[in-house]
Amino acid sequence: MTRNPLLSTRVLLVCAAIGVATGLVGGIAGTLTPLVLAAVPFAYGMLLGVHVLPGIIAQEVLRLPLVAIVTHLLAALVASAFNPAWAPRFIGTALLFGGIQEGMAALTRYRGWGPWRFLLSGVIVGLVVAVVVYAVVDLAALPPWAQVFYLVLSVAAPVAWTTVGLALGRGLRQAGVAPATRGGRG
Repeated sequence: MTRNPLLSTRVLLVCAAIGVATGLVGGIAGTLTPLVLAAVPFAYGMLLGVHVLPGIIAQEVLRLPLVAIVTHLLAALVASAFNPAWAPRFIGTALLFGGIQEGMAALTRYRGWGPWRFLLSGVIVGLVVAVVVYAVVDLAALPPWAQVFYLVLSVAAPVAWTTVGLALGRGLRQAGVAPATRGGRG
């Protein structure tokens, strides 16, 4: 008797397609990073937040274990083509964000796929982004309004990108991209 592997070829192909598309977005965000850090450093969280897309879209479409981390890693490889020197950053971000998303799904035993779970992972990623950006940007050099804007944007951006990812994932799911899986609805 043959067993269906957890990540079938079709699932891996869907992860790859999502990874390539979101990797292009991540690569563009990475290319813009030096400009944003030089011109409007408090907006860096908005760029970093885009990196939630691979896992959110993959989980919304496929609703299976490991798809967030696999898709994040594929997206990181694509993004690395834009700036190979940043490959460790892209891969580290993929492991961190994908790990948070997989962790949230694991807490619901990969059965709770309601928007609340995705949005909660976006908030957690946002808090991590705020800490990372705080380490990268000299906030003390910025005016108080920029410091506050930075903190709000760093947490809000991954949540906003999560909402975008959910909409894209729902659209792909409704278009029939998702293979038959054991994933639940809500």
